[in-house]
Amino acid sequence: MNDCWRAAAAIASDAGREFEFGDIVAGPLRDDEVLVAVKAAGICHTDMVARDGLLGVPMPIVLGHEGAGIIQAVGQSVRSFAPGDRVVMSYLSCGECRECRVGVPASCARLPELCFSGGRPDGSHAVQQQNGRALHDRFFGQSSFATLAVANERNVFHIPADLPFELAAPLGCGVMTGAGTIWNELDVQAGSSVAVFGVGAVGLAAVMAAAAAGAERIVAVDRLPTRIDLALALGATQAVNAAQDASVSCVRPVDHAIDTTGNIQVIGQAFASLGQRGTLALIAPPPPKQQLNVNAADLILGSRRMLGVIEGGGSAGGTIAHIAHLHSRGRFPLERIVTRYDFSSINQAMLDAERGKVIKAVMCMP
Repeated sequence: MNDCWRAAAAIASDAGREFEFGDIVAGPLRDDEVLVAVKAAGICHTDMVARDGLLGVPMPIVLGHEGAGIIQAVGQSVRSFAPGDRVVMSYLSCGECRECRVGVPASCARLPELCFSGGRPDGSHAVQQQNGRALHDRFFGQSSFATLAVANERNVFHIPADLPFELAAPLGCGVMTGAGTIWNELDVQAGSSVAVFGVGAVGLAAVMAAAAAGAERIVAVDRLPTRIDLALALGATQAVNAAQDASVSCVRPVDHAIDTTGNIQVIGQAFASLGQRGTLALIAPPPPKQQLNVNAADLILGSRRMLGVIEGGGSAGGTIAHIAHLHSRGRFPLERIVTRYDFSSINQAMLDAERGKVIKAVMCMP
C-alpha cells in the first residue's frame, strides 16, 4: 500500500518546551499496520515526562499513547479490522516473545524498543514532517497527538458503538493500568481489602475496579480533598488525607495495596499497610537515583510480596473490553474523571493535568 495522508500533529521539539503544531504526512502503511483517524487522545503522566526529556525518547517527536478513533485504512495482511471500525490504541508488543505467546503482552520483552525508540524496529518512520524535516514517532506504537496515527493491528482494539471516543481514549493506558492491576495482577476477590495510594486517574480506576470486584474495604489515600471525595463517590469505603495523617496507620491491615505515586516515602507507607500475606503493586517508578529500601524481616515474616506492574499486566484487549462492559452497565463511570479539551489547547491541558486541576485531560480532535 503506497498511499500517504496529510495530518496535523502536536510536536515535542525540545525538552521542556510547549508542543508546537505542524503538518505531517502519514504512511505508506506496512502490511500489518492500520491508519486511525484520531478522534480523542488522553494525556498521561508518561507524555509529560517524555516531553520534558526524562524518558530518553528522541526529539522532535509526536507523543500521545491514549488514542481512540476510526480506522481509515489497513495494511494488506490485516484481517481483524476494516475501515470504519471504532478502536482504541494501546501499547505495542512484539507478539513473539514468551510473554506475548502466553497471553501477557504487557510484559513483552521488547516493549521498550517498540514503544520508546522513536521509530520502527528497522529505524524507519510511519510519519514525517511535511516540510521534510526529521520527525520521530511510534510512541507506544501510535503517536496519537495527531489527527491521524499509524498503529499496528496488535495494539488496536474494538470499542462499542455507544462508548464516546473521549471516554474510550484513557482505556489505552492510565485507566487500564489501574483497573488491570486490580484484576490481572492482584486478583482482588470479593470480600478482600485494598488500599490505593494516590487517587489520580490511575488510582481512581483502581478504586472503581476494586469496587466492581466486590472488595469489602477500599481505602483511598491522597493529599487532595477533591480527589478523596471523588474516590468515596466512586466506591472507596474509607479515605485518608495523607496531608493530615502522615503515618496513615489507620489503613493497616489490607490484603492488597497499590502505589501510583512513585514516591519513596509513600511506597514505604503502602508496604507498611499490608497485613499478613499482603501484596503491594508498584506501577510508577521512583526517580532514577532513589533506591527503595524494604525491611527484609517484615517482608519475610509477614509473607508479604511486592511486584512491579506495567500497563495493568495481562492483555490490553481483555482489560479494555471488561472496562467497556462495566461502563455500559453503569459500574465504571469514566465520565466522572474525564475533562475535555480541544486539540488546539494541548498545552493548557498539559498544564492543568500537571497542576492537578483535572483528573484525566482528554483532547478531542476536530
